[in-house]
Amino acid sequence: MNNKVERLIASLICGLIGCFGATVLSAAGEEESGWVSLFDGRTLKGWQRVNGSASYVAVNGAIVGTTRTDSPNSFLATEKSYDDFVLEFEVKQDGGPANSGVQIRSAIDPAYNEGRVFGYQVDIDPSERDWSGGVYDEQRRGWLYPNSLNPHARGLYKMGEWNHFRIEAIGTTVRTWVNGTPVAHVIDGVSKEGFIALQIHSIGSPDEAGRRTSWRNIRIRETTRGSPPVETLFVRNMLPNDLSDVERRQGWRLLFDGHTTEGWRGAYRTSFPSRGWKIENGELVLLAGGEGGHIVTDELFSALELQLEFRLSGGANSGIMYFVSDRYSASNNTAIGLEYQLLDDAADPDFNRGVITTNTLASLFGLIPRAKMPTNLGIAPRIGNWQHARIVVHLDNRVEHWLNGIKVLEYVRGSPEFRKIVAQSVFSAFPNFGEDGRGRILLQDRGEEVRFRSIKIRAL
Repeated sequence: MNNKVERLIASLICGLIGCFGATVLSAAGEEESGWVSLFDGRTLKGWQRVNGSASYVAVNGAIVGTTRTDSPNSFLATEKSYDDFVLEFEVKQDGGPANSGVQIRSAIDPAYNEGRVFGYQVDIDPSERDWSGGVYDEQRRGWLYPNSLNPHARGLYKMGEWNHFRIEAIGTTVRTWVNGTPVAHVIDGVSKEGFIALQIHSIGSPDEAGRRTSWRNIRIRETTRGSPPVETLFVRNMLPNDLSDVERRQGWRLLFDGHTTEGWRGAYRTSFPSRGWKIENGELVLLAGGEGGHIVTDELFSALELQLEFRLSGGANSGIMYFVSDRYSASNNTAIGLEYQLLDDAADPDFNRGVITTNTLASLFGLIPRAKMPTNLGIAPRIGNWQHARIVVHLDNRVEHWLNGIKVLEYVRGSPEFRKIVAQSVFSAFPNFGEDGRGRILLQDRGEEVRFRSIKIRAL
């Protein structure tokens, strides 16, 4: 090859590389455009202290908050409010672990809860629980997205090191990342805008005073465009009877549309009960009195993931049955299947003595008691509040019961352990109980008012 040809090829390659490089730089420039720093690295200009008495100072290019005894939760809030945005920052903690967080779309109302800050909080959690990046509703509903919903979130946050957080709050969606890994995906319409705030949590003992949380490189980009959703991440959709696009792609569909009883009928009947059930405000309501009877799906299901929200009245007892079989006798109008127990635990004498039984909320009724629940707001069941139930039946017959984002029970259908438990229960009279390849979903009528909504299912 002569020198002229070599020079021509080299020129073409350089040109291609130059064009490609220019494209990359242009894309990078577009990505970086619109970012605004919320901290100048030297002062707290643009921020204001609200609630509590923890200290906040600007030191060495970081905002440093320090825990203090006898102080409620403290916040350093932006003077400006934001609606749709992407927020990024780095955070490090030293001097000992201390719970913290960053508020978004938050507010203060002197007429509400003594003027305490309320709104969404992205948690900073150096404890063994390790829920950093989870979403908490401060001074309102409590946990919306505990990290127990995302097994890949564990171990992401590094105590004593700088950690990178990304928060996207766009429309009704809030998503979080910790050190580049997706953590939470919440859909909720309660708060559309508000300030951003850095939280220093109250402490439980004097020896926790003086623990520091530092933030740096705090920047925001106001935008209505976010990152592509992570298709494998569990979506906690708080909008009643709503299916987001990502949920549809994940295979979810509604079993109750909020308007009709289509797809449901009375157990061992051909039609939906004419009384005892009603639809009200997008909710499927079981009325007190026991006149309606159980209802079942027209469809049969096998491996599945089922989720719904329920609200119990005081003293209520009900259940969500799955793998309900048509092959057992219906002489007494009793449907038989595996049951996710619904119960007002406060009305259960055993529970009030500190004993969890197979009758406790979220247990496998009559067979396996659920685990002890955390007491956190939004997780510990409260009568009158909406609770979130989730049942997962895997292809290998593993079954999970979840309550308010916490897995409380797991067993294997057909296993020797399962059969032993069945043999010692009232269900021993039913051959191969709980082992059918498919069955119906049932909502149980035990005579007390229960409300259901956002009933969703997908095949696994």
